[in-house]
Amino acid sequence: MKRDTLTGLAIGVPAGLIIGYFVGAAHLFDGEASAPPPAASPAPIAAAAGQLAAQQRILAGEAALAQDPKNVQGWVALGNDYFDLHMAQKAVAAYDKALALAPTMPQAPGVLTDQGVMYRELKEFDKAIADFKRANQLDPTHTQSLFNLGVVYGQDKHDTPEALKVFNRIIALAPTSPIADQARKAIEDLKAPKP
Repeated sequence: MKRDTLTGLAIGVPAGLIIGYFVGAAHLFDGEASAPPPAASPAPIAAAAGQLAAQQRILAGEAALAQDPKNVQGWVALGNDYFDLHMAQKAVAAYDKALALAPTMPQAPGVLTDQGVMYRELKEFDKAIADFKRANQLDPTHTQSLFNLGVVYGQDKHDTPEALKVFNRIIALAPTSPIADQARKAIEDLKAPKP
């Protein structure tokens, strides 16, 4: 039996290789075999990995905050993760908790600005405006809150005069900054004739 198995292998393996070669070669000439399929783009893979990481941080953050609900930085971090995943209502609630615990914390202008962006995503434009204004009251040089305020006035409320005032204020505050360049572009867009 052992001899028959060895003989079968000795004949079968080379025969399989020869048949496989001719079948493969026939496909090459038929044009069916081409370059290997392209590899998956790294961008969607990276985005999915980022979302998964944010979801894991959310689960860990929610668990930690259940144990320590007065952790201001925990609420900010949870709000940021919700923000990144466009979970606007949850982000607003997390930022509310942080701001209720520490309304004048050093990063309050940034937290209010992010919360305003989430309110805009929810189409609650008046609440977004209130957050952007409050951020700017806490830090009058906080140009990102001003820029977002101008965007809401110009694009969402269709209040061109208010938007122009805000964008011009950014240019006066930080004339050589990249955000001033964005404000100049926004002014051009607002003044451009509408079709």
